[in-house]
Amino acid sequence: MKSRRIHLMGASGSGVTTIGRALAGRLALPHHDSDDYFWLPTVPPYQTTRPAAERLRLMREMFLPRLDWVLSGTVTGWGDELVPLFDLVVFVTTPRELRLQRLRGREATHFGADAVAQGGWRHEEAESFVEWASHYEAGDREGRSLTKDEAWLGGLPCPVVRVDGSRPLADLVEQLCSEAERLPG
Repeated sequence: MKSRRIHLMGASGSGVTTIGRALAGRLALPHHDSDDYFWLPTVPPYQTTRPAAERLRLMREMFLPRLDWVLSGTVTGWGDELVPLFDLVVFVTTPRELRLQRLRGREATHFGADAVAQGGWRHEEAESFVEWASHYEAGDREGRSLTKDEAWLGGLPCPVVRVDGSRPLADLVEQLCSEAERLPG
């Protein structure tokens, strides 16, 4: 039986979660985001990471054995056991300035505009996150980088589709639905 296990990844703010959610909705597949497994639930969120073994255990319990799912968000550095499950990997690239604009907007949506504004309780953390994310393409900071992601993509046994995250969402979903239809099986 044909499976559709689709993984979307890209830099923070590239649109991976938005595209993944829309694609899953269009294909009537369950959508999961790696951040939901990577981070422990905290108030405020994104403070404490969950151990890798626990992330993978939760993913196995929630969705990995199923034939069809969409997983957005990176698993590089901790999710190598997932690689054989992927039928398709989508790499979303988005211009740096648009990514950073989206990240600032996302932080304001998550925590409130006043919280992330100058003097707000979340301002320093939000700016630090955006600053960290701004180095993805250059790869001159610890953590994720375009170079590391390209190396990881190069070792995948499944097809990799590259899309521009600045394109209209409906166009991206249409393209990826066509790619999913072409999967063997």
